[in-house]
Amino acid sequence: MTVREQKFLKTKGMIAFVAFMNMIVPLSLDMYLPAVPHMTRVFDTTETVVNFTLVGFFFFMAVGILIFGPLSDSYGRKPLLILGTAIYMIASGACALSPTIGFMIAARIVQALGAGCMMAIATALIKDCFEPGTRSRVLAVSQAMSVIAPMLAPIIGAWIITLSGWRATFWVLVILSGLCLIVDFLMVEPLRKEDRSRGSLMAGIKGPLKIAKNKAFSVYLLTVSLITAPYMAYISVCSYIYIDFFQMSETTYSYYFAANSAVAILGPILYLRTEKRVSPKTFMNMCIFVSLASGILIFTAGKAAALVFLLSYMPFTVLESAIRPFSTAILLEQQEGDTGSASALINFTHTVMGSLGMLLGALPWADFVTGLGILLTAFVSAALLGWVYILKSGIEIKGLTVPRKGG
Repeated sequence: MTVREQKFLKTKGMIAFVAFMNMIVPLSLDMYLPAVPHMTRVFDTTETVVNFTLVGFFFFMAVGILIFGPLSDSYGRKPLLILGTAIYMIASGACALSPTIGFMIAARIVQALGAGCMMAIATALIKDCFEPGTRSRVLAVSQAMSVIAPMLAPIIGAWIITLSGWRATFWVLVILSGLCLIVDFLMVEPLRKEDRSRGSLMAGIKGPLKIAKNKAFSVYLLTVSLITAPYMAYISVCSYIYIDFFQMSETTYSYYFAANSAVAILGPILYLRTEKRVSPKTFMNMCIFVSLASGILIFTAGKAAALVFLLSYMPFTVLESAIRPFSTAILLEQQEGDTGSASALINFTHTVMGSLGMLLGALPWADFVTGLGILLTAFVSAALLGWVYILKSGIEIKGLTVPRKGG
């Protein structure tokens, strides 16, 4: 399949557009986090119920990914992206107007379906619009740009909440998705009709199941997705850790959250700087073992002080953000064609694992710091077992256990 040029957006415009869509999801999760403890009082409910606005969003985003990604292989990226962005924008407005926590959860679910569409197609566009030689760099740049959102989101959210209340954060999402919708119409459809999948609607939806039968793809995807769970567990409970456990104000919490998000930009930079110097096996080993050390530090010393907790968690944040573009580039290399289905399966698996992390993170632990330390250690240990299995079983993964062509 030849790469189709963009008449209006050009190369830099497409990179910025993909990065912007990748920012939508962390903004949807992080911008109203400073208000989460406050929302339990506003809606007269419990932390567990309010947490469903996070968990429900993340799980149904996975559903949206799995539906819209394969459909874009059959019907094109542009019409599906316009539909998904419109759904997201309308649902964001509904979130802002929510009269009850039940309505809020339902609106977040619909919002998540639109976000899932945007996320799946954003990944597919990277393969559609960029040559293999530049794809890994675009993935890294896109990942680096997207971490700006979680870095700034809680600070902006805390500022908006102080001035206008938590509902205003969702009106900001309406505006941002409206801008994205305008760009959707400017994008030239990158998937030519002759390159689209043939078959029925149901056959298109079954596309990810066909790709999952590729053992190299599915085993490696499951292994790296395990590392997503403890990161999303942190997202779901960090406000309780900083505000309730360490007795911080909402504004101070937002600075700590932003500091951890800021170091995430080092992950993609680390990946780019070491791509030609360090073998993929060595890079994978480093990601796993440093992450494991981070989990042990949190479990043993994280409760000493907020700064100790932050510094213990930061190494994992860096390596988690590094392994995403690294693993996505490798996974896309395993599959020829059906890029929408492949990207859907990648994002779906990460999202489901992240939802599991959110659910486990919100369990009634003795305290959330201890719970997060246990989860981080356990999930990374499971990823280590998966990695050992890959190496011992001799599964051939292009670009990881066997060299790339011409590389």
